[in-house]
Amino acid sequence: MTAADAREPSLCLEPATHACGTVVLPGSKSISNRALLLAALADGFTELDGLLDSDDTQVMRTALQALGLDLRQTGADRVRLGGAARWPQQQADLFLGNAGTAFRPLTAVLAMMGGNYRLSGVPRMHERPIGDLVDALRGLGCAIAYEGQQGYPPLRIGPGHLDARQPVRVRGSVSSQFLTALLMAAPVAAHRTGCDVVIELDGPLISRPYIQITLNLMERFGVPVRREGWERFIIPADARYRAPGRYRVEGDASSASYFLGLGAIAGGPIRIEGVGGDSIQGDVAFAEVVEAMGAQVKREADALVVQGCRVARGERLRAFDRDFNLIPDAAMTAAVLALYADGPCRLRNIASWRVKETDRIDAMHAELTRLGARVESDADSLTVYPLPAHDWRAAEIRTYDDHRMAMCFSLAAFGPVPVTILDPGCVSKTYPDYFTDFRRLLGTDAGASPSAPVITIDGPTASGKGTIAQRVAHALGWRVLDSGALYRLTALAVLREGGDGTDEAQAARLARRLDVRFEPDAIFLDGEDVGTLIRQEAVGNLASRVAAWPAVREALLARQRDFRRMPGLVADGRDMGTVVFPDAPLKIFLDADVEVRAQRRHKQLKDKGFSANLSDLLNDLKARDARDRGRAHAPLVAAADAVTVDSSHQGIDDVVRQVLDLWSARGPA
Repeated sequence: MTAADAREPSLCLEPATHACGTVVLPGSKSISNRALLLAALADGFTELDGLLDSDDTQVMRTALQALGLDLRQTGADRVRLGGAARWPQQQADLFLGNAGTAFRPLTAVLAMMGGNYRLSGVPRMHERPIGDLVDALRGLGCAIAYEGQQGYPPLRIGPGHLDARQPVRVRGSVSSQFLTALLMAAPVAAHRTGCDVVIELDGPLISRPYIQITLNLMERFGVPVRREGWERFIIPADARYRAPGRYRVEGDASSASYFLGLGAIAGGPIRIEGVGGDSIQGDVAFAEVVEAMGAQVKREADALVVQGCRVARGERLRAFDRDFNLIPDAAMTAAVLALYADGPCRLRNIASWRVKETDRIDAMHAELTRLGARVESDADSLTVYPLPAHDWRAAEIRTYDDHRMAMCFSLAAFGPVPVTILDPGCVSKTYPDYFTDFRRLLGTDAGASPSAPVITIDGPTASGKGTIAQRVAHALGWRVLDSGALYRLTALAVLREGGDGTDEAQAARLARRLDVRFEPDAIFLDGEDVGTLIRQEAVGNLASRVAAWPAVREALLARQRDFRRMPGLVADGRDMGTVVFPDAPLKIFLDADVEVRAQRRHKQLKDKGFSANLSDLLNDLKARDARDRGRAHAPLVAAADAVTVDSSHQGIDDVVRQVLDLWSARGPA
């Protein structure tokens, strides 16, 4: 599921056992929309890098352009925005979807601009309370009217008569976005009235870390806020936003929670890039939650690396009873992790869930119950009891057009039954490519595509198949399959289990159960990078022997064919064109004199720091050639329709060019 996909009705997640790899987080929604608004209010131009491209940020960008701001896309995740203390359009009708991070701050800013505006959204937005913010703004002299139900959007905003001589009071117990909206808009009021703007909190403040994000960003844009505890905030009369020139948006810490949770239950390691120890987002504290449940988290400045237990093997997380007031969005992930705990888990102080994209307490209660779990809930808490393997029920999870419901319930894939996520496309609100990234870490990023074109490159050991395949795939923008790596991984698994390569059943069993993940620069077996280990000669020799067994080749056949994905595949091996992809439109048989191949392998091993004897390598290659060509099952031979290319006296670039020319002549248009 990618950003370009239409809203599919459902996504079935089969039971998963392990996940590992690296994910690069999209930009933070909270920071992206705050930064867009502050750049729009700042004097000068701001380059925003790493900006999230999602439904909510598109809503904010569209609104700012409708209000006359000069906003231009300058890169895939970069915009250039020219700001001003007073915006050109003093009249506008803005549709803001279900984006609270756009609706609340724009309400406050526009109410202080002195124009005429109408703000509306989707039906759910019209059910989300905004009365506390409106009351505070009216206390400043702003003119705001409700079109429908009192206390809820849609809103009409008029010029008003700003007066900041008295402190403005706002409740902080419903949504921290109300205080954020007032803080970010306050310099507009200070500029227009010539007075300090004092904001006082009425009652306790929830989600305090989100206010810290707001204060950090305001200071970055030239407006430091004087704070007296967390009850009183002073914005000076001379406060003016100034463009910082360039601002880099860090990755989304709320989205990091799903991958922290994934690493906690799926073994890992999972490396999460975009947030780390230097993050300004409070939700990065979810790392402490998974650590308390038994996971290990390594913190880098801009990354987190998590490893945990394997719940698919019956291992359990530690139960918790925890106050989640400070990180309510990330807390939803903990509610699903509770299914895998060793006792009941209680989430306390989460009343703000009830005024989010949906009533998340009721929604979470209902969907966890649908899976078979015992759940208890009240006004501001949720208790989830662990779910034994025999009590899991295959279920369709309703997402309520709530992105976080879809993402956190993806972790239910580690139960023993299939889980279907309804309307998975709702993740476009904050993370359009979430399920693509999630399934990639599981090794199930997409299904095989029988129509995808394939170029096969078969040949003997050290003929240059792997290098040529990589270069051709890169030139075409295709995937690549190193089938030899799968046999080497099988051989390594045999050695690690104490085998000596004489037991066909053992090798076939391990081949079927390979817990492997391919990354661009690494190959993982059981979560360990073994890319260097499998290139050792001992592993290669054993791989040649186990590859001769029919049971092993059959075990790996489906896995190899699953690499056939759009836009195309370059597959190298010894039977790619004869057995695995017999319908490939272009088949290459790459050969070279055995002496030349021995010299190449000798140089390759030396360059990598391995000791090697040229005479021994030559004898080994001759023995492998004999085994590969003489085996009864899938012997090494050129397919009847293959083109033989001799690389003995050609450079890599020459061979790559020859293959690409053949593809241009033979491949489909």
